Amino acid sequence: MGIANVPVAESSAVKSTNTTQKTSADGNSSKELQDNFLALLIAQMKNQDPTNPMDNSQLTSQLAQINTLAGIERLNTTLGMVSGQIDDSLSVNASNMIGKGVMVPGNKILVATAEAEGSSTENETITTPFGFELVRDADSVIITIQDENGNVVREVDLGAIPAGVSSFTWDGVLNDGTVAPDGSYTFTVNASNDGQKVSSTSLAYSVVYGVINSKVNNKVLLDLGILGSISIDEVRQIL
Repeated sequence: MGIANVPVAESSAVKSTNTTQKTSADGNSSKELQDNFLALLIAQMKNQDPTNPMDNSQLTSQLAQINTLAGIERLNTTLGMVSGQIDDSLSVNASNMIGKGVMVPGNKILVATAEAEGSSTENETITTPFGFELVRDADSVIITIQDENGNVVREVDLGAIPAGVSSFTWDGVLNDGTVAPDGSYTFTVNASNDGQKVSSTSLAYSVVYGVINSKVNNKVLLDLGILGSISIDEVRQIL
């Protein structure tokens, strides 16, 4: 039928979690508050009225507040360390993707002609994989491929497809049986179940060329060459 499934090395989507680190404002650390509190306490004790001593309940309340602040600062420090470890782990995992093909949101298929392996006279048509993600099962999925001018050049009924991510390759043959010229094509997905439309996200193929640790939004980005850069959590499949 002109469409074939793509072998998948890892089918699960890649997710990332970002943890925001917060630190105490300068001059308001629990250590400084403790020092100031002790200084004021000593001064009050030296100058208190013997007939009207300090209220122990107020003293206990102030100490509890300072200890709570100290606990929050220690928690923030721990969260900051965990966040750094998560970012380092994401960077390592992302670096393992360099040189691999990934499926990301997009709707392009590239077609190119190359010399057939083992032959100096015959050529073969090579197309980049394409795919889609369905939010639920579909009993009918129709793929429509268009050329750069918007003309429909191929339409394929894939039949029933389960929910999740699916990837395919096009053999490059047009509706009239001829081979598609080299160039860029786009595709649309029309999925339905019992006549009701099933929501889908089109996926295009790209190669990961590098990893970018963005300091702007603290995200790990993948360099996809001419396709730009995307967040690692936008990858739907690794081929």
